[in-house]
Amino acid sequence: MTGGEVAGILVAVFWAILVSFLAVALVRLAQTLRATTKLVAEVTEQAVPLLADASQAVRSAQTQIDRVDAIATDVQEVTSNASALSTTVASTFGGPLVKVAAFGYGVRRAMSRNHTDEAPAPERARRTVIVGRTVPAPKGSKRRRQKG
Repeated sequence: MTGGEVAGILVAVFWAILVSFLAVALVRLAQTLRATTKLVAEVTEQAVPLLADASQAVRSAQTQIDRVDAIATDVQEVTSNASALSTTVASTFGGPLVKVAAFGYGVRRAMSRNHTDEAPAPERARRTVIVGRTVPAPKGSKRRRQKG
């Protein structure tokens, strides 16, 4: 064998090994592409119903939001009407009720003065508390009413 024949055999063996590696790589790439295609198909099968359910949930939520908005509008209108009614009742009955109460107070006071004139009640002496003891007020002092 000559040097050229040995070199030709080495090149042929090198090319055979290279083609074998490329064939193995292409087979693995084909398997990966098949698995990826299968995975994408399964995800698509599951995603379409999920998207339909999500769309239905969004529509349902929008319907509920519209209902809540209508309820809030009604509540605001009822509140406004109640405020107007309260103002009307206060202005209509407030003044006369105050006058009736004042008249009743005056009558009670007049009646109590008439009763005190007829039968004077004994005046209670004002007492002061000092460190646990009660001391009677001086005889000449008048009883004062406290504001409060």
